[in-house]
Amino acid sequence: MTGTDVRKEAEDSGPGGYAAARLRLLTEEARSGPPRRAALAELTDEWLAGLFTAGAENLRGVSLIAVGGYGRGELSPRSDLDLLLLHDGSDPKAVAALADRLWYPVWDLGLDLDHSVRTPAEARRTAGEDLKVQLGLLDARHLAGDLGLTASLRTTVLADWRNQAPKRLPELQELCAERAERQGELQYLLEPDLKEARGGLRDATALRAVAASWLADAPREGLADARRRLLDVRDALHLATGRATDRLALQEQDQVAAELGLLDADTLLRQVYEAARLVSYASDVTWREVGRVLRSRAVRPRLRAMLGGGKPTAERSPLAEGVVEQDGEVVLARAARPERDPVLPLRAAAAAAQAGLPLSLHAVRRLAATVRPLPTPWPAEAREQLVTLLGSGRPTVEVWEALEAEGLITRLLPDWERVRCRPQRNAVHLWTVDRHLIETAVRASEFTRRVSRPDLLLVAALLHDIGKGWPGDHSVAGEIIAKDVAARIGFDRHDVAVVATLVRHHLLLVETATRRDLEDPATVRAVADAVGSPGTLELLHALTEADALATGPAAWSSWRGSLVADLVARVAAVLAGDAPADPEAAAPTAEQERLALEAAATGSPVLALRAQTESPAGQEPSGDPEPLGVELLIAVPDQPGVLPAVAGVLAVHRLTVRTAELRSLTLPAGVDGSVLLLDWRVAAEYGSLPQAARLRADLVRALDGSLDIAARLAERDAAYPRRRGVIAPPPRVSVHPAASRLATVIEVRSQDAPGLLFRIGRALEDASVQVRSAHVSTLGANAVDAFYVTGPEGAPLPGDEAESVARKLEETLRG
Repeated sequence: MTGTDVRKEAEDSGPGGYAAARLRLLTEEARSGPPRRAALAELTDEWLAGLFTAGAENLRGVSLIAVGGYGRGELSPRSDLDLLLLHDGSDPKAVAALADRLWYPVWDLGLDLDHSVRTPAEARRTAGEDLKVQLGLLDARHLAGDLGLTASLRTTVLADWRNQAPKRLPELQELCAERAERQGELQYLLEPDLKEARGGLRDATALRAVAASWLADAPREGLADARRRLLDVRDALHLATGRATDRLALQEQDQVAAELGLLDADTLLRQVYEAARLVSYASDVTWREVGRVLRSRAVRPRLRAMLGGGKPTAERSPLAEGVVEQDGEVVLARAARPERDPVLPLRAAAAAAQAGLPLSLHAVRRLAATVRPLPTPWPAEAREQLVTLLGSGRPTVEVWEALEAEGLITRLLPDWERVRCRPQRNAVHLWTVDRHLIETAVRASEFTRRVSRPDLLLVAALLHDIGKGWPGDHSVAGEIIAKDVAARIGFDRHDVAVVATLVRHHLLLVETATRRDLEDPATVRAVADAVGSPGTLELLHALTEADALATGPAAWSSWRGSLVADLVARVAAVLAGDAPADPEAAAPTAEQERLALEAAATGSPVLALRAQTESPAGQEPSGDPEPLGVELLIAVPDQPGVLPAVAGVLAVHRLTVRTAELRSLTLPAGVDGSVLLLDWRVAAEYGSLPQAARLRADLVRALDGSLDIAARLAERDAAYPRRRGVIAPPPRVSVHPAASRLATVIEVRSQDAPGLLFRIGRALEDASVQVRSAHVSTLGANAVDAFYVTGPEGAPLPGDEAESVARKLEETLRG
């Protein structure tokens, strides 16, 4: 039977004919999705129009209007009918009689009905008082009666909505936020509400309302398809259950998947999650734009008055090379060239997360459209920016989602595609696999002070469940993938092996601690053999806790934590036979020895800069290659204050210290004096590198006291207001008495910041200790620094004195 035949049957047979035609339409296999919803709406339109015509007779000034979802022509099999009977108020009794002739046939068929009878003034007043009513009227569609009355109401309601948008949109945003708090996020729920959960159909409708206000608009790419997919799932859910439900319960997912022709329930959930994620991201971007526009409107009159009517220029504040802040978002600098700078997406993302700011939609889309692929292996800066992004705490989530929405994550990490939006059918898990991985990195960022290699911890957190996209044991599959990814992003062979071990054994500690007898020596020995080294054990302990906390409240407890800590202590004892390497054992290179002899002969600092450059694999460098970092060698006659002087000069020149080594060199026989050698890798925070001669001149002034570094740094900090960014864990300073026989080892783990090394060096000088050797590394946003210090006589510090120095240093860094 054709659509025309179905409609004719409904017209000819009254309510019974409509019911039969409706049933036939819903059971047709040939029609589903948008065509079926549109056909059902059209069939219902004609039936209701027939009821209206039969009941209205000679009644004038009355119209029947579909609102809400029915107004949009989106009738699912069990959707309710949202109807407004609009009248001019001239004959209320006749209108009431007409309403009875309309509503009762609908109820007789068992259809849900949301109805109202109002004059235009009443409809307008109610809309002004009730936001939900106003949203429904935005989709008003004429069904029958006085078309002019309907058109007038539509025009009035839209005008009111646009005029009142500055007041009503914040109210709508608050409604959406309250609903999300109650219902949760559709993209992570195992039994989601397709309509009410965040990222569901209600949010999609809210985005239409924002667009109708003309104040802002949602990113449109893919939004219509996401909405259609959610509606298709709701249709199948209605047909499978025979009920007007929006909750996709576990026991019904297989049947709904079959109704849609999908492989299984997991495939169904993944499609739902993908659609919800797109709607959620569009909502985030849209509400951010609404806030920006409203703030701009509030400030603009005052600025115009101050500027004499001129148009104000948005302030742009630099965050990183090619990245600036503008209007509370991170955007690309005007001089940025994504097509020539493959690290820019990661640099922009890391800067945004560190500042606690969102990445602008325009910036992400420009990066997605123009940036070229990173070479393999990645340059050091790309790896460091990824680590910084992962270590930024809670802001990482929003920035990561922005990159993922435009496909940048799967370009950087192709293996991510298999875990993207993948459901976890385990009541313990709160998140999909991909979000769980990001949550684990967020949790791991809280533990970066507990480990000597926070970069490896954060990357392992990102990859620990990456094997869940493959068949078999996900830890075994994940180990293989982790090796490939870690090598691709530029870790050396040893670090690749550590990351792979962490991924392979990320469940080992908690499973052993809770399922095995820890008094059995074989149990502890098996874990020690699997882990292999104290450093890896330290990382695995932190990863275990981060993984459990990111899973959900049921996955971690003080009891589990104490069991794991007990196991770790026992394994550490077994591994204690690994003697630490002597930090002063390495012989100087020929260049280092040459600089040292020159410094001893001249009695002043000598330095050398050597830039490191790289081109993408398989490509010839075009023009002048851009430096990825600079090796800075400095030889200085041994004297107090060398470490803070060098660190302070570099901070004044806006040079970021990535790694640093400081040690005392023994000069050849016949050469008097002692020389300190500093071998550092630095990078310019903004712009180009300073000249070596200028660095040396400032270093000389810093050592003789004529350059007040502290004042220069304080003056610069005061010129730039402090941003509300990521809240970093507090610094941690510890003493390792067994790490060296010749000196006391003080280890500092802290958030990296301009001037940090200067502050540490000055604090150690103030404590009257001598720094004989230093090993500084910046891993993403984390500084992990070890200082080998002695007393004035050159001997290790007594235990109490060493602890006192460590506590004072920690207090200085916290201040």
